[in-house]
Amino acid sequence: MKLTSPPAASRSGTRAPAPLGRGAGTEPSGTGLSRLSGLTGLSGLSGLSGLSGKERLASLVQRQGVLAVLLLVVLIASFVYPTFATLDNARGVTVQASFLAVVALGMTLVIITGGIDLSVGSVFALGGVLAAWASQGGVVPALLVPLAVCGAIGALNGVLIARAGMAPFIVTLASLLGARGLLLAITDEGATTYLVPKGSAFAELGQGTVWGFGYPILIALALFGAGGLVLQRTSFGQTLFAVGGSSDAATLMGLPVARTRFIVYLLSGLLAGLAGAINAARLSSGVTIVGTGMELDAIAAVVIGGTLLVGGAGSVSGTLWGVLLLAVIQNLINQIGSLNSSYQSVVSGGFLILVVVAQRYLARNRRTV
Repeated sequence: MKLTSPPAASRSGTRAPAPLGRGAGTEPSGTGLSRLSGLTGLSGLSGLSGLSGKERLASLVQRQGVLAVLLLVVLIASFVYPTFATLDNARGVTVQASFLAVVALGMTLVIITGGIDLSVGSVFALGGVLAAWASQGGVVPALLVPLAVCGAIGALNGVLIARAGMAPFIVTLASLLGARGLLLAITDEGATTYLVPKGSAFAELGQGTVWGFGYPILIALALFGAGGLVLQRTSFGQTLFAVGGSSDAATLMGLPVARTRFIVYLLSGLLAGLAGAINAARLSSGVTIVGTGMELDAIAAVVIGGTLLVGGAGSVSGTLWGVLLLAVIQNLINQIGSLNSSYQSVVSGGFLILVVVAQRYLARNRRTV
């Protein structure tokens, strides 16, 4: 018997995928992936075949538009400010961006499923303080302690959202407050500072380089490479898009919706804790004030990168370009000198509004094709 992919589910709800029977588990390898692609309408993640010309243009703009803007900004800044195009400045920008990038990677997975995680900024700061405190015992405790605690926070978020059915906004807002409160309790409201031993292996993790590239950059790139492979080449990645596109349809398909949501919040907590730990290694201390507002920067980078805030579409490469664009804007403001760094928020907000308006326009056009 020949198995065919169900029709793609549109956001207007006028078309639904044909439910699969229990026998779906016996289908040939690869058929499940094609069915998931049909469900989410995201077969274009690995190509644009099957789309009309208008849909191809919309997909291309959504996925690559931020890269074009990034290259344009870099090109103009390089001509106007000679110090911008130096190798040292490029290293500084990319190292600084690598921490937000790791946090935004976890946020990307969450948003693709239609969720949100407001706790990542506080979890990032908590991970840094815990890593600095545990670094006296070596690099292994300095990594395991923050990963365990921050992973537990992410797991708690996942259980309450995926199993108890609570709203992601409320749950992660509570985790934000809880993690920040725990952070202040550990540090006596900031009066106690935990230092990373100088010259230790853990400090080298945040400050060392390979061929001129800092370890934080290499770690971020490795994680993004793995994230891209997971999203595009695995059934779990396709399930993320299916859950974000239509959780009801995904349930009819027999997909593990609750388990998928739990995993993405767990990963978000782990990645935020890891980023905080590496940042503490770079700063040689756990700083309580870091991470404030980082959740908003992460969301902005993800959405600017083309991931739909309502879920069901997105890419880790777009998030990476979004993070770099925000970092370049911040560096460019510093290059200008006469502007306060707070203008970064103004510019980032402007970009975010433009991207959301563009996404809405493209989505409307896609429905009318």
